[in-house]
Amino acid sequence: MNTEFIREYSLGKLFVTESFPFGDDTLVFKVHNKVFLLLSLGDNKTFNVKCEPEQAITYRNQYPEIKPGYHMNKTHWNTVNFDGNLPDALITEMIDDSYQLVFNSLPKKIQNPL
Repeated sequence: MNTEFIREYSLGKLFVTESFPFGDDTLVFKVHNKVFLLLSLGDNKTFNVKCEPEQAITYRNQYPEIKPGYHMNKTHWNTVNFDGNLPDALITEMIDDSYQLVFNSLPKKIQNPL
């Protein structure tokens, strides 16, 4: 897994934008202006994703590469080190879950514009 794949995968989702609100070393992905993923562009190969609280703890207990969210609400966010030890399917699943959690929190008129 690499940074460019995560970027392209995230941008492939509906209504997603990317920006650099925290400086040029952190790429932020939003769905309708709500953050669902923060991707470090530095050497540490990490990203933050939103997660259901119980699932966040399960991931942390199963994988040493997954920690409580750095500079985030540690109940709802995980920091993931994607240096090659985690299965790609798990990484995409966490991105999908984060996107869906944020998307589902949007008002219904935004979720279903037709």
